[in-house]
Amino acid sequence: MSACMRSTGHGRRLRVSALAALLLGSVLPALADGVTEHGKALVEVNCARCHAVGKTDKSSHPDAPAFRTLSKRYPITDLEEALAEGISTGHPDMPEWIASPEQVEAIIAYISSLQQP
Repeated sequence: MSACMRSTGHGRRLRVSALAALLLGSVLPALADGVTEHGKALVEVNCARCHAVGKTDKSSHPDAPAFRTLSKRYPITDLEEALAEGISTGHPDMPEWIASPEQVEAIIAYISSLQQP
């Protein structure tokens, strides 16, 4: 194989690698955004009747913390186990709900996206 052919093959591999990196750089954030959006939809359906689940809304239940301030109480990742096993509290207004692993990932992603410094 001539040096020209080897360099062309090498150049082609570099172009393919660069294209793959570009695509992954575009796709991965989009996938993460999709997960976060799924989490937003889940908390809007399951949690918003009591909790503030957005960036500026107010919790309608006096004992329900706003999701945007949860990190001030404890690490957000600590919610993973509670969501997977079913969150239950001492007051009757909080329904017990067990999330699937995909739902847990989405909810954590969304709540993490809301956290204020």
